[in-house]
Amino acid sequence: MRAESTAGKAYLLWRAVAVFLCLVALPAAAFAQAEFSTRAHQAALMDAESGAVLFHRNGYDMMYPASMSKLMLLATVFNAIKKGEVKEDQLFLMTESATKRGGASAGASSMQVPPGTKVPLDELIKGIIVQSGNDAAICIAENMSGTEANFAKRMTDEARAIGLKKSVFRNATGLFNAEHQTTAVELAMLARHLIRTYPEQYPLFALRDYTWRKTRFVNRNPLLGLVPGVDGLKTGHIKESGYGLVASALQDGRRLIVVVNGLATQDERRDEARKLLDWGFKNFTEARIFDASDEIARLRVWGADRFSVPVKGAGDISLLVPRSPAGQRLMGRIYYTGPLKPPLKKGEQVATLRVTSAQDASLEVPLYAAEDVGPGPLWWRGLDSLLHLATRWIR
Repeated sequence: MRAESTAGKAYLLWRAVAVFLCLVALPAAAFAQAEFSTRAHQAALMDAESGAVLFHRNGYDMMYPASMSKLMLLATVFNAIKKGEVKEDQLFLMTESATKRGGASAGASSMQVPPGTKVPLDELIKGIIVQSGNDAAICIAENMSGTEANFAKRMTDEARAIGLKKSVFRNATGLFNAEHQTTAVELAMLARHLIRTYPEQYPLFALRDYTWRKTRFVNRNPLLGLVPGVDGLKTGHIKESGYGLVASALQDGRRLIVVVNGLATQDERRDEARKLLDWGFKNFTEARIFDASDEIARLRVWGADRFSVPVKGAGDISLLVPRSPAGQRLMGRIYYTGPLKPPLKKGEQVATLRVTSAQDASLEVPLYAAEDVGPGPLWWRGLDSLLHLATRWIR
């Protein structure tokens, strides 16, 4: 069975096999992991629009994120603000515990807020973004969830809700805990989530400095003002992880997200992140793979008023591809629990298209039923069951 794009830009061959896969052949076009090297032990470069991973080095390996994990704290807080659970001007009490474990006396980055002080939530947020205040992070955790451990569990739950499958958080600060780990790719996914979900709060990440009472803090992100279009996000460093950075830049209408970790010095962190961003902007261009109207495939439906249902993306499906004419082939797989069962509603997500290059760069796109599918008559369901068994369909 063959489904062909109306624009003739790509084609899919679909057949019933164990994993219900399809192949995408794109001669002379791919978002290949072209020639690039980095000193970072872990690195990832992501297209913010599509979520495609354009490059990674050990990007799916677990690592210690240090203060970069405060992005998960901020995502949790922003979600609570959005839901009305807390308000930006709400006063939070700085406890002795927060000061002792996250204050300047603990040798940590700190807002230097005296214990017993009540601080508006929005000030604590700025203190975390600009100064990476550990006292501010613990203060938020304790005020919102009673204890830092409770809030860390909430961070992990929030991570799962937004699609981070591996990340585990054991504190609010990113200070060393053997179980407090994530991956470079999941940090990029988290940054993308913040950019797309919280446009009102995201400009805070571009603050060059911040003054709390009489103390002025300068943003630790070394790419702000150095690389055109950089407007976030967060640095991190503990001895167990080395120096790391999550950054994002918007140039000529295209946004990229970079993550590096495991570097030996602050200068290496700055230079490797800058080099990866520059390479991404110079070497990739956008190519549309499917139009919104294209039927990507037809998926088997059991016991329905038709044998299969056409599936489409939510809109145009585009990739960043190398500017080099050499290109490469892509492998595409459609993942779904099959055969599908009626009723299905038009617009209901029924599958996922995963496109992968030979170098493991990847893009995942949800696929939706292009039309309603109702149940078939009883006699057809019985006959279809026999057909299902005879052809060894795997559910």
